Amino acid sequence: MTYAEDASTLHTDTGPRAMATFRNLAIGLLKTLGAANIAKTTRTLRDQLERALPLVGITDNPDPQGA
Repeated sequence: MTYAEDASTLHTDTGPRAMATFRNLAIGLLKTLGAANIAKTTRTLRDQLERALPLVGITDNPDPQGA
């Protein structure tokens, strides 16, 4: 499984560290949610962003309470 760090053009400064952090965050989130097969789950979510964004709290429904 790859998160394309090697394909990234960010090879200096904090770019590689940021890519690794995002990768680890995604894997940790999927494990917390009970994903048994991380590679299969990431492929599914990659193709269905409408399912992926709510996992990290991003929705198109504003909170009427402002919280």
